Amino acid sequence: MELPEFAPGLSARVELTVTDADTAQALGSGDVPVLATPRVLALAEAATVAATARQLPGGITTVGTRAEVEHRAAAPVGRTVVGQATLTKVDGRKLVFEVSVRDGETVVADVRVERALVDRQRFIAQALGD
Repeated sequence: MELPEFAPGLSARVELTVTDADTAQALGSGDVPVLATPRVLALAEAATVAATARQLPGGITTVGTRAEVEHRAAAPVGRTVVGQATLTKVDGRKLVFEVSVRDGETVVADVRVERALVDRQRFIAQALGD
């Protein structure tokens, strides 16, 4: 598998307007009507996927392998949060991202996401036990 070249500094941002479906109450991760930690992680991962998407050759994808979330502030329904991912380290197949999730000037979360470059078909076949 020919690995694509990624350089630290590669970045992307994604936005989410918090809805009732994104809350801790809806996702079962708590009983408060604010942005749920699992949804914060999903937003952070989406930003990391967006950062690499344009440079991935056909047949290659990335999969999440590790994440560390520091959920620092609540974001209520109706607020728009922005996830900004920046690639900080490349180690062979491993890509390490730092993601800042913000509501305006407020840091909602800091997330460290590690992803691995994989052959998409081989990964799916192994996951399905083929």
